[in-house]
Amino acid sequence: MEIKTYIRFFALIAGCLMMASACKKNSSDTDAVNKPVVEAYLVAGQPLSVKVYQQKDLTDTATYGSGITGLTINVSNGTQTVKLTEGTNGTYTYSDASFVTAGKTYSMQFTYNNVAVSASTVMPGKPVGFKLTDSVFHEPNTLDQAYNDKVRATITWTNPDSLQHMLLFKNTDSNPFEIIAVRNNRNPSFEINTERASTYSITQTTFKYYGAYKVILLRVNDEYINILTSNTRGSSQNLVNTPTNVVNGLGIFTAMQADTLNLRVTTE
Repeated sequence: MEIKTYIRFFALIAGCLMMASACKKNSSDTDAVNKPVVEAYLVAGQPLSVKVYQQKDLTDTATYGSGITGLTINVSNGTQTVKLTEGTNGTYTYSDASFVTAGKTYSMQFTYNNVAVSASTVMPGKPVGFKLTDSVFHEPNTLDQAYNDKVRATITWTNPDSLQHMLLFKNTDSNPFEIIAVRNNRNPSFEINTERASTYSITQTTFKYYGAYKVILLRVNDEYINILTSNTRGSSQNLVNTPTNVVNGLGIFTAMQADTLNLRVTTE
């Protein structure tokens, strides 16, 4: 399903940043060592999944530390509490997709090393009024640097309360064709923090590859933005200060909703 695709993409982005928070700091800060790392992205109408793993050494190049098994993880939506089912590699799930709905606050709790670990998040509403000026974007054959900032297409949505949104441009071609021109260093698929705006301007330098795209607008919470905008990767002395909304743990427990449009990038 498409929703699983973009969740995997955004999980990868946040996961790369959380690799820092999952590393053990070489210092006397023993309070930060051996805290469990939580990774959960709740989506309305989808089964619930929580991954819990151990912190890693700084020299460990694995994506995750070892999964933590044997936990009893409960999640509440304010009126109902469910126990997650343990799977493999420290992944715990609840399969009833109707449990996760918009507008509710979700609280997670488990005990690790005799310490209560918890987190909570609010499921936001689905993005509203998501529109593209055209389903086809015509890329100029030649680039004029004097027009790098000229708006050639616009993406808009309704956001009177200045809520947090992310834009994902996912190239769906199996072998995307690179635009032959001086370009930015973006990959075929890339994400944009909209900075609480309600519009995004597409210019002649937005895309590095031609092809078919899924343009996905996600309404997200502050805890997700905090991790994305964290600059703690650059120093081992700041690793344990990576933003987290997990009490007595590290990582992220967050919720999001999305809307998707199709866009084709082609020659002018």
